[in-house]
Amino acid sequence: MNKVSGQIVDVRNRKIFKGEITIVDKRITNIQKVENVPDQYILPGFIDSHIHIESSMLVPSEFARLAVVHGTVATVSDPHEIGNVLGVQGVEYMIDNGNQVNFKFNFGAPSCVPATTFETAGAEITPEEVEYLLKKPEVKYLAEMMNWPGVLYNDETVYQKLDIAKRLGKPIDGHAPGLMGKQAEQYIKAGISTDHECFTADEARDKLKHGMKIAIREGSAAKNFEALVELFGERPEMLMFCSDDKHPDNLVEGHINQLVKRTLAKGYDLFDVLQAACITPIDHYKLEVGSLQIGDPADFITVDNLEDFNINSTYIDGELVAKNGQSNIPQVKNKVINQFNCDPISVDSVRVKAETSNIKVIEALDGQLITNCLEMNCKNDAEGYAISDKDQDALKMVVVNRYQNAKPAIAFIKNFNLKEGAIASSVGHDSHNIIAVGVDDESIVKAINLLIKEKGGVSAVASNNEMVLPLPVAGIMSPGDGYEIAKAYTSIDKMSKDMGSTLNSPFMTLSFMALLVIPNLKLSDLGLFNGEKFEFTPLFS
Repeated sequence: MNKVSGQIVDVRNRKIFKGEITIVDKRITNIQKVENVPDQYILPGFIDSHIHIESSMLVPSEFARLAVVHGTVATVSDPHEIGNVLGVQGVEYMIDNGNQVNFKFNFGAPSCVPATTFETAGAEITPEEVEYLLKKPEVKYLAEMMNWPGVLYNDETVYQKLDIAKRLGKPIDGHAPGLMGKQAEQYIKAGISTDHECFTADEARDKLKHGMKIAIREGSAAKNFEALVELFGERPEMLMFCSDDKHPDNLVEGHINQLVKRTLAKGYDLFDVLQAACITPIDHYKLEVGSLQIGDPADFITVDNLEDFNINSTYIDGELVAKNGQSNIPQVKNKVINQFNCDPISVDSVRVKAETSNIKVIEALDGQLITNCLEMNCKNDAEGYAISDKDQDALKMVVVNRYQNAKPAIAFIKNFNLKEGAIASSVGHDSHNIIAVGVDDESIVKAINLLIKEKGGVSAVASNNEMVLPLPVAGIMSPGDGYEIAKAYTSIDKMSKDMGSTLNSPFMTLSFMALLVIPNLKLSDLGLFNGEKFEFTPLFS
């Protein structure tokens, strides 16, 4: 038996009172009012309602060590990143690794592996495999249905997966950036119940009116909080918080607790905000996570006050897993699995002959996954090959198939603002091929080959320095200590900014430049892609 007392914040019943919680065998067996309590508040733990653990560059057990410090007790986790590399084996790796620690990972069955047919992935997850995964106790939902054209135009495989989830009584997550009107209504009527991709409040309102819940996203690259937070004044019961993708340095700084604090600072109701952070995900996904009621699992946190939300302690199943900024979750031994089968490339392989004087250029937007399509003058070398133009900030971008030897794909991109060298990453959503951007071909090739040597990671190459952070688990995660990985990532991120990048998170932004399901212009290993027309497009115009 264990007892914890303080000001109890009962979110479900919307009241605060002095009380004591009794915990027996991992559950809350009694909550009673008492007068003399410590100067702290007790409330349900926070839940990230949509995240790809892989994007933290940490395996689940290490992610948990960092997250509990910020009051997070559970995640709704889509493992489609590792699914695109290793299929069902990758999803089972995440489940098995997460089961080694006391943290409530709730995984989804990836619905779109591969994400599209316009790129090379490492695996496919079939409808039969989706059903196999959905029957696992750790798998709570069908993960984001990114193939919204398949939903709208009755793709047979898409509907097989949707029907399996419905038959098994599992919620279906959405992914439909910019979809509104009749198309949004049709998408939602297919049984898809959430979206985390809304860029504007009007888009979210359009989806809300058809009964879809909205996850307000604030990640390392995509930041939609400011655009959507006003919805707390309209439909708070339909909202959740999520990070989607969170790099390790940002995870050290904070998690869902930051969004709670920011929302409250704007004057929104405490219970509405905590419902989104703690309760709505439990009810929507039918999670085995406590909400501070008698009979619930003893999952809760204590904070010093209800303005700053400094986390004093975090409890999961009655166990103290974090206290005063220190994680009590132990490190475990993490095995390495991977699929990385390409040879080093040469400078000749990334040269492209200029066909016209104009090129299409991807315009990266800081804090967004969407891009614009620009047309710019093509800068050529003396032999007529298209090269990076530092003056116009039109830098060469290369995507290399990491699953087999193949000719690299070439494009140009604006807003990275590198003044020297190159950066590269094998975290390249969704297929996780190698993606690089740089000011000259030699640096680009060197950055890529560093990753091929390590079988995955992120790298930076400058005139007098080079750095690589190996990510040998599926080429997207490290098995090492999460805090050490965060420090290493902070160093390489700083190096990329010292090289001139003005982006808030250059490597995270880079990782999304091959994400074909987000418009407008992206680059896969097979070529330049128009995400609005959903077709390849020529580089030269």
